[in-house]
Amino acid sequence: MQNKVVVITGATSGIGKALAYEFAGRGAKVVMGARTHGKLVEIAEDIKHKGGDVAYAQTDVTKEEDCKNLILTAIDVFGKIDILINNAGISMRALLEDVSIRVLKQLMDVNFWGTVYCTKYALAHILKEKGSIVAVSSIGGLIGLPGRTGYSASKFAINGFMESLRTENLNKNLHVLMAFPGFTTSNIRNTALSADGSPQGESPREEEKMMTAEQVAREIYSAISKRKNKLVLTTLGKSMVLVNKYFPAWLSKRVFKTMAKEPGSPFR
Repeated sequence: MQNKVVVITGATSGIGKALAYEFAGRGAKVVMGARTHGKLVEIAEDIKHKGGDVAYAQTDVTKEEDCKNLILTAIDVFGKIDILINNAGISMRALLEDVSIRVLKQLMDVNFWGTVYCTKYALAHILKEKGSIVAVSSIGGLIGLPGRTGYSASKFAINGFMESLRTENLNKNLHVLMAFPGFTTSNIRNTALSADGSPQGESPREEEKMMTAEQVAREIYSAISKRKNKLVLTTLGKSMVLVNKYFPAWLSKRVFKTMAKEPGSPFR
């Protein structure tokens, strides 16, 4: 990855932050996008202190112009883009019968449209470099999760978008990777939206037992280096995908029972 230019959205926390440090540490030039300017500055200064090359742009991925500006920042500062990692995302936890429609729309705006906007404006530059476009999805993008209708819907939508993009560009050496982490230690559950759109607050799961964001970042780095098409992470995640292929009804019941045991679960 020496001198490769990598654009990362959602780069100030969780997997996105870990990816920024992983790629910078490997000699890549990192361009970070996130909503919080102060965190962007703090992380960028730390990466520079460690000898990395970094740039950033305050980016709300629900805004098309912000996504365009992020891509233009990469071109203005480094002159090219080799890799785009669409990582920015939010989650939710509420029953469909209770949740506000605006919450579902917000999930689609961040997770799906954020990916579309950034990919649209970066595509021509990445094609020049025969580079990579990555979407960080979730096991919830392969298996519909109860209480996460908007989340799973947005992740399933990204799958279709990315697969179509890959096929469209088969003759142009574009690498497209879909990454499906399992439960990962991050703040995505703390910031998950409840039925009225307010943040959930505390995570309902045992974060210390999950795969770390740094481990996920290393796996994604390796998958990009090897130009893999698909990356499914954690033993549990891989098991769920396999079981769902042959015993979907049984898995649905198991998922329901397991997630119903979460503290504050919206269903029983």
